[in-house]
Amino acid sequence: ASGKFLALNCASLPDNVAETELFGYAAGAFGQVEGKAGLLEQVQGGTLFLDEVGDMSSQLQAKLLRVLQDGSFRRVGDTNEVKVDVRIVCTTQKDLGQMAQDGEFREDLYYRLNVLSLVVPPLRERKSDIIALAERFLKQHSLKLGCRAPQLNTSCVDYLQSYPWP
Repeated sequence: ASGKFLALNCASLPDNVAETELFGYAAGAFGQVEGKAGLLEQVQGGTLFLDEVGDMSSQLQAKLLRVLQDGSFRRVGDTNEVKVDVRIVCTTQKDLGQMAQDGEFREDLYYRLNVLSLVVPPLRERKSDIIALAERFLKQHSLKLGCRAPQLNTSCVDYLQSYPWP
C-alpha cells in the first residue's frame, strides 16, 4: 500500500509504444545510447494500474501473462531477465469473460487477472442512487469552496432521475 502507483491506458497507445512503456528497453535498442526502465520496473513493490486492459493486443497479453506467472520479463532488445514484485489492477468496459470465450482475450490471462472482479452497473441501471450521489458531490465540492451546499429542487431531481445516463 505504501509503494508507488503508476498507470497505463492500454487503449491509447500502439503496441510498440505500450510494450516499451511497460517493459522498457535496453541500451542500444532503437539506436538509444541508454536503456530505459519500463513501468513494471519503476513500480517495483507497488501497484501498476492497467486501464482498458481489454484493448491490449494478444502479443502484449502473452508478455503480461509471463510477468504474472514468473514475476520476470526482458526489456525490449535485452537478453537479461528482470525480476519484479508488483500488484496489477486492471479495468475495462468490456466483458473479458465473453472475450475469452470468443478467443479475443487470452483465457489464461483472464483467469490470472480475475482474482477480484467488481462490476459497477451504470447509473441508468441504478436510478435510486442518483440523488444520493448528486447530494454527496454537492456537499463535497461546497466544502472545498467554503460555502453551504445548495439543495436540489424538485425540477432538478426530476431531471436527474429522468436523464437516460448514456
